[in-house]
Amino acid sequence: MASLVRHVTIDCADAYRLGGFWAEALDSTLHEDDKPGDPEALVAATGITLLFVTVPEAKTVKNRVHLDLQPQDRTRDEEVERILALGATLVADQRRPDGTGWVTLADIEGNEFCVERSAAERAA
Repeated sequence: MASLVRHVTIDCADAYRLGGFWAEALDSTLHEDDKPGDPEALVAATGITLLFVTVPEAKTVKNRVHLDLQPQDRTRDEEVERILALGATLVADQRRPDGTGWVTLADIEGNEFCVERSAAERAA
């Protein structure tokens, strides 16, 4: 059998804080062993496990890899508003008048990610 991706690892300034943001964004929780100040934090959400690792270097350039989120129980626009309320910032709005497109946001440490249309919106 080939290798499997165990988790996606994200370098950051504060693993617990950034892990907490992503736990909320993905309607999940931080691992029960994770505490403020820990050098790592783990979020196991449906479909993905994210590992946040505190590193001394700051983010300086655009991500080479990013996450694309697809809302499951709300529209793309509702999900964008919910995640903005968690502290994300708007990077680029690629929504088109016909309802297609996506929105690029940045998490609380500046890591870019996209919010796409839900499956229901794609089917309509």
